[in-house]
Amino acid sequence: MSARLHRRKVVKALLENRGGLLVIAGLGSSAWDCTAAGDHPLTFPLWGAMGSACMMGLGLALAQPKRRVLVVTGDGEMLMGLGSLATIGAQRPRNLAVVVLDNERYGETGMQKSHTGYRVDLAAVARACGFADSRIVRNSTEAAALRVGVHRGRGPLFYQVKVRPETLPLMLPPRDGAYLKHRLREALLGRKAATD
Repeated sequence: MSARLHRRKVVKALLENRGGLLVIAGLGSSAWDCTAAGDHPLTFPLWGAMGSACMMGLGLALAQPKRRVLVVTGDGEMLMGLGSLATIGAQRPRNLAVVVLDNERYGETGMQKSHTGYRVDLAAVARACGFADSRIVRNSTEAAALRVGVHRGRGPLFYQVKVRPETLPLMLPPRDGAYLKHRLREALLGRKAATD
């Protein structure tokens, strides 16, 4: 694998000065990476909903068409939810970007080699599903363009970011699902609307 990128540096750069960016953080390492960049009320980390990050991001993008929505997930979860790419391609939300942190490993089950380590090209799948832009990102020069796409690009966008299979300290987000849901609703809609 020729990956040279560090996952947490990529995520930190994407979420720095994020403004009103809405983020769905996929199961496991992706959620920890987003938390390491700074826990935020407009970030919804998944706990136990593997394969669902892209569909949750699509729902949020369709419900909030004037807001930018970013899904940050891993290759294992994306492989589990490949059908979501077809649905996103059919719906074509202009405000949605998907970033897959691809370490070519199943991190949640012991770092076994994932299908992307056997040349499965997730970016090609997204392209075939009708994403406006879909690419593999392998180096820091290519990674620099991610932020512009995520924050201002016309979607749907898909970036398969090749990252190192490194073991990093856990940075756990809050675990209470009801709390996370209410926190996001309040940050998005305001306190009064969130309680109605």
